[in-house]
Amino acid sequence: MRRASTHGRFKFQVITKPALIRLSILFAILTVVIICIWLGMFQMPDRSYRGQLQPLRPEEIALKNALQQDVKKLAVEIGMRNYDRYAQLNSAKDFLATSLTQVGYEVKQQEYKISRESYFNLEVERKGTKKPDEIILVGGHYDSVFGSPGANDNGTGAAATLELARLFSNKSHSRTIRFVEFTNEEPPFFWTENMGSLVYAKGLRDRNENVIAMLSLETMGYFSEVEGSQKYPFPIGLLYPSQGNFIGFIGNLGSGSLVRKAIASFRHHAQFPSEGAALPDWIPGVGWSDHWAFWQQGYQGIMVTDTAPFRYTHYHTKQDTLDKIDFEKLARIVSGLAGVISDLAE
Repeated sequence: MRRASTHGRFKFQVITKPALIRLSILFAILTVVIICIWLGMFQMPDRSYRGQLQPLRPEEIALKNALQQDVKKLAVEIGMRNYDRYAQLNSAKDFLATSLTQVGYEVKQQEYKISRESYFNLEVERKGTKKPDEIILVGGHYDSVFGSPGANDNGTGAAATLELARLFSNKSHSRTIRFVEFTNEEPPFFWTENMGSLVYAKGLRDRNENVIAMLSLETMGYFSEVEGSQKYPFPIGLLYPSQGNFIGFIGNLGSGSLVRKAIASFRHHAQFPSEGAALPDWIPGVGWSDHWAFWQQGYQGIMVTDTAPFRYTHYHTKQDTLDKIDFEKLARIVSGLAGVISDLAE
């Protein structure tokens, strides 16, 4: 009987001391990897603003009114603007070009053709005083998806780009600040060689221009305090708020340092909720705007967004109208972004 007992004891002694040591080392390595992933992808500097929003300052009230007029022009007076509404797309282009000219810019129109029709990206800039070859680029697309007036997507981004350009029209910084209104971001050109921002970014690379930071302003004006109003690709939602009341700063892993710089600056300049992440670009939504085009050419780029379809139920529908946009909150965001751009440009 004692023999049987001894045999049974050896039989069930599966984990030896060397095995335990190996498991401990593996666990330690896994822990370090998880910490590195957390720090690299999700940990952002400072804290998101919490609490009651303060009254708008006089300059923010003026900014709110200007943004509202811009989006009204694009989404109401012009309406749907894309390859299928070619005349309206050109009307939007002309409105933006004229508005930029009126504040003293020389507007460069990058023309390219699709099926014999001409399409245009619009570019203006303020040359840097000390490091003119280092470029901070801010852009948003001015076309809308088929069947939608595109007030939020992307009237807000195009208007924010326009108003930021106005704010910087008489300011000087060490680095060059460039503003670009892109065409043809929406399908059928999305993520194709005819996407306006990709055409533009390829031109940058061909000229070997040194864009050190690209901010894509995309679908920025819808917010909700309702629990569950904010969705995410699984499992990202385990780490972020369920209320869609913040502005997001999103980049790929290669743009992580830019995400952290931008959101730290925003949190310094703006009393408004903000969340940030640097994620693998295969996660749905991470590359869904013009910053993607800059990744393809080796530049760092991030998207500033209300997260579009993960919050905005009217995304890519005919209900994407002016009344859905909170222009007071949009003005707070654009004002904060002005501080971000200034910091990056110095």
